[in-house]
Amino acid sequence: MASDRPELYLNLSVPDLAARAAALPAAGVGLMRAEFLALGVGAHPMALLAQGGEQAFVDVFAGGLETVAGAFHPRPVTYRLLDLKSNEYRDLPGGAEHEDLEANPMIGLRGAARYLERPEELALELRAVRRVVDAGADNVRLMVPFVRTVEELVAVRALIAESGLLDRGVPLWIMAEVPSNVFLARRFAAEADGVSIGSNDLTQLVLGVDRDCARLADRYSPLDPSVLAAIGRVIEGAHEAGVPVSVCGDAPSREPELVRALVELGIDAISVVPSAFEETRSAIDAAAAARR
Repeated sequence: MASDRPELYLNLSVPDLAARAAALPAAGVGLMRAEFLALGVGAHPMALLAQGGEQAFVDVFAGGLETVAGAFHPRPVTYRLLDLKSNEYRDLPGGAEHEDLEANPMIGLRGAARYLERPEELALELRAVRRVVDAGADNVRLMVPFVRTVEELVAVRALIAESGLLDRGVPLWIMAEVPSNVFLARRFAAEADGVSIGSNDLTQLVLGVDRDCARLADRYSPLDPSVLAAIGRVIEGAHEAGVPVSVCGDAPSREPELVRALVELGIDAISVVPSAFEETRSAIDAAAAARR
């Protein structure tokens, strides 16, 4: 499945920048973050539900996704479901009433586990995505972040199926960010249409290093041999399951050496911030030429 030259995608957070980013010759959007949209709503999702204001949430999220999908059409746009941590949700208006104080939000109630505990929140997002898809955006992919177990993934997939999006042909991708995704890479990939490696979380969890701890910054490296070995196992497992695998974390945007390593490992796609597009393309070209 892997080629000598992986495709190059873009990471986007702000929909208003989509038109400018779409002018680049990228293959599409490998990661559309939804967190900026959550801040734009101006309230905690559960607070909106309690106040009957869920339509505002759907309008903001659908509008943002529609902007990006339209700017890049027909190139694919991979929309990652909300991945705010509990402390970030707590900071939203009304959030203190709905969020517990967690000692370590980075590995707390987030991602797939949150969708299963708060299906009402997930349903709001899926309503927004479905509205965009039903309006004609046939280039949208859906991506589930921070999946700890295969059972979680199966359960979240069932919730997404209930929304009708899978019946509409929307591909379902997952992120590989935790060691369980490495050890059981083929099993996770078999439940998805694609796998995208989140290098930020994967690096900190493989190395046991808080990525926000300045005193340990010299130990946090996506180029560490253990991290590269983990990435290699995810790629191998995904290919064994017959699905493509990409990297969408921030590291390739900062580390040309990592780009070269990813090409050597057989990655299918790399997604970077728009400002790193040209440098990353040059790194991919050099690495691909060296493989021939």
